[in-house]
Amino acid sequence: MSTAAAPARPGQVLADLLPVSRVRDAALVVGGAALTGLAAQIAVPVPGSPVPVTGQTFAALLVGTTLGASRGLSALVLYALAGLAGVPWFAGGTSGVSVSFGYILGMLLASAAVGALARRGADRSMLRMAGTMLVGEAIIYAVGVPYLAYAADLSVSAAIAAGLTPFLIGDAVKAALAMGLLPSAWKLVKR
Repeated sequence: MSTAAAPARPGQVLADLLPVSRVRDAALVVGGAALTGLAAQIAVPVPGSPVPVTGQTFAALLVGTTLGASRGLSALVLYALAGLAGVPWFAGGTSGVSVSFGYILGMLLASAAVGALARRGADRSMLRMAGTMLVGEAIIYAVGVPYLAYAADLSVSAAIAAGLTPFLIGDAVKAALAMGLLPSAWKLVKR
């Protein structure tokens, strides 16, 4: 077990630059879950939609990208299980299963996918980071919108209107933030 941080190299995510230990990995997973829970408290209701605009999707994708697929997925599993167990850290301080729980399930898969892409260097340039965020958001919606249609007894078109369309501008802003944040972090590391 090494306590020294390694220089950046291909196949790494930002978290790999921290000194290696099991305690580090556990702290990163718990921290990723907590960040997602805190970001979910930034919740703005959307008229006509049972799903609010939140910071949790951005946090989930950021967690996956910075921690990598395995730790990112573990963090989101912890987040989901704790919320199901009653920790009030889903959107707007809720817990348990709701009509928007499909988005949380989508975030599990998305965090793993963007983490795997980050291991291949997708977080090191603005253009590749944009594509990574697009993949992550697409996965979240691919699970969340059908779940919303089922849970809220909506038609597919109504679920798209309530659970996808109102969120596209916010997702573009989140992608822009990630496009600036993660490649900049790698540039700082290289100094």
